[in-house]
Amino acid sequence: MIMQLILKPQQGLHGTIQVPGDKSISHRALIIGAMGLGTTTIHNFLFSQDCLTTLQALKNFGVDISQNNETVIIHGQGLQSWHAPAHALDMGNSGTTTRLLAGLLAGRPFTTTLIGDQSLSQRPMQRIQQPLQQMGAVIHLTHGHLPMTISGQPLHSLCYQMPLASAQVKSALILAALQASDTSTIMEKLPTRDHTERLLRQFGAHLTTSDDHYKINIQPAHQLQGQTIQIPADLSSAAFFLTAASIITHSQLQLTNVGLNPTRTGFLKVLQRMGGQIKITAQSQENGEPRGNLEISAAKLHPITITATEIPNIIDEIPLIALLAATADGRSKITGAGELRVKETDRIHTTVEELSKLGIAITELADGFIIDGRQPWSVINPHLDSHGDHRIGMMLAIAALKCSAPLHLKNAAVVNISYPNFFQDLNNLLSQEEISS
Repeated sequence: MIMQLILKPQQGLHGTIQVPGDKSISHRALIIGAMGLGTTTIHNFLFSQDCLTTLQALKNFGVDISQNNETVIIHGQGLQSWHAPAHALDMGNSGTTTRLLAGLLAGRPFTTTLIGDQSLSQRPMQRIQQPLQQMGAVIHLTHGHLPMTISGQPLHSLCYQMPLASAQVKSALILAALQASDTSTIMEKLPTRDHTERLLRQFGAHLTTSDDHYKINIQPAHQLQGQTIQIPADLSSAAFFLTAASIITHSQLQLTNVGLNPTRTGFLKVLQRMGGQIKITAQSQENGEPRGNLEISAAKLHPITITATEIPNIIDEIPLIALLAATADGRSKITGAGELRVKETDRIHTTVEELSKLGIAITELADGFIIDGRQPWSVINPHLDSHGDHRIGMMLAIAALKCSAPLHLKNAAVVNISYPNFFQDLNNLLSQEEISS
């Protein structure tokens, strides 16, 4: 699918929007609800391709799940009711589904094979295989990648210092540790998003976290109990519109019910440091997840320097930060982001390749970028490409709003992985002709 992108709105972006439910929480609420006993009702669930991959996988284990509009109902019978799937399970493009299920399946008494699309099949899986094997799991990879075959075993406890900051790996180990023979301890280099821990506590699991959030102790779980979950709007999805409103003159937006988990708000702090005009109102907390409304307007942005300590909290938003830096009055530098090279694409390389087409002065580093926002943009190549990466595709659609020359986006439909209505929502905020394809 090749889409013609909207260009340079004269009146900016205006209005109020609620972006879809949080992708990370939607995955985890499904999986943890399926582990529990009794009914779990999930409101504002994200019906994206990735989350539907998780939902279908759980059905293949015999979990009874129904859905209605933005609500999912899980009729949980506990992990003991799960059975081996009849065939290999296709994880599509979802690294979250793959890694979290691998941790859970390591302790189940049956064998499962997980496969994925071309992109997912290139992403590293040894990072979960190695610690799970230390717990007694039997996991076979294909040259370090999918297909992955997991033969469930009784698991023993683990004390593990994580070599890299990864919420997916941490969550996989927590789900395995709930099935272990004794208390496990996971230590992080840097705190990563903690939705798994918050949800598990709500469902009745016993987890303790050190004051600095670097150490997590997990006791083997008694039976988890079904819950009602209200998922907030996804801050990573909201970030696209926060970026657009910041860089497009005359813009003023309000985004409602956005998740404000402190392990996810790094993007807001970066944007504020750059001079972004953000106001947070109507703050509240539900199901252990803080949330609020965000008011954002156009701003004159300053350059920024970002190093490794900030990266875990902004990992999904770094391409957007590069775009913000491309409009800032000076030279910005982002380092310590080498993990971007093993996402849906090599996001360092694809960000540089695509933004360079717009005449943006961006230089690729081994673990990040240097961006000089003082250079005027000038379209060199109008044919942009998402490279099959949903976040790159949406970032480029926002970048196009700064351009006057006609632009086209290849593989635009990939946004369905996390935000199926992205282009419709963008169009609704613009006082300009509709997006055509």
